[in-house]
Amino acid sequence: MFSEKVASFEEGQVLLFDKPLYWTSFDLVNKVRIIIRSAFGIKKIKIGHAGTLDPLASGLMLICTGRATKRIEEFRDLDKEYVATIHLGETTPSYDLETEINGRFPVEHITENLVITTLNGFLGEQKQVPPIHSAKMIEGKRAYEFARKGIQKDMNPVTVYFREAELLSFGIPDITVRIVCSKGTYIRSFARDLGLALGSGACLSHLERTAVGPYLLKNSFSLEKFEESIKDLKQNRNPYV
Repeated sequence: MFSEKVASFEEGQVLLFDKPLYWTSFDLVNKVRIIIRSAFGIKKIKIGHAGTLDPLASGLMLICTGRATKRIEEFRDLDKEYVATIHLGETTPSYDLETEINGRFPVEHITENLVITTLNGFLGEQKQVPPIHSAKMIEGKRAYEFARKGIQKDMNPVTVYFREAELLSFGIPDITVRIVCSKGTYIRSFARDLGLALGSGACLSHLERTAVGPYLLKNSFSLEKFEESIKDLKQNRNPYV
C-alpha cells in the first residue's frame, strides 16, 4: 500500500496549493519537492508549476508531479480568477507596492458608478503592456534585470481577454475587484490601466488568485496541511491518493 502511494506521486499528481505571501513560485515548488522526497526517500522526482504568482501575490497554484508535468501547458492555458485590491491616486514603477510611489493624482472625482462603468470597458479583448518589473523576456534577459539597473526598455503589448470584471467593494482610495481573465494577463498592468481610465493613477496593493479554470483556491492545501496529509499517508491513515 505504501509503495503504491509513493509511486502515484512519480506517475503524476496535480496538487492545489495556496501560495504564501512573499514566497516566490519557485520557493513553493522547491518546498513541495523537499517534503515529498524526504517523506518517501525519493531521490529524484519531476515537479513543476502551472503558472507563476508574484511574491507579493498569494493564492492558488497548481503543482504537478511526475508524469503530470506533461500537462503543465494545458493548465497554463486555462482562465484565471483573481481578487485584487487597487490603490487609487498613486502610481509606482512596478505597478504594485514592490517599488516606491512615483506619482500622485486626484481621486475626488471617482465615484462607484464611474468605477463600474470603467470596468465594463475592459471586458473583451485588450492590448496590455506588461510591467518592466516582470519576468517577460527582452533580448534574452528578464525584463526586471533591466528595470533593477535603471535601464529603460520598451515592452511590447500583448493581447489578453477579460471575461469578467466585478467591483466587490468601493472606497477611496482603495477598491476591490474580482477579475476573470485569460492567461498572460498582468493584474498589475490592469491596475495601472484602470487608474488611467479613471482619469487618475493606481497601483496594485493586494492580489489573490482564487481559481485556475475549474480548480478553486478553497480546495487547496496550505503547506502545513500538506505536510500533515503526507504524515497520515505514510501511516496509512488517510488514502490521499
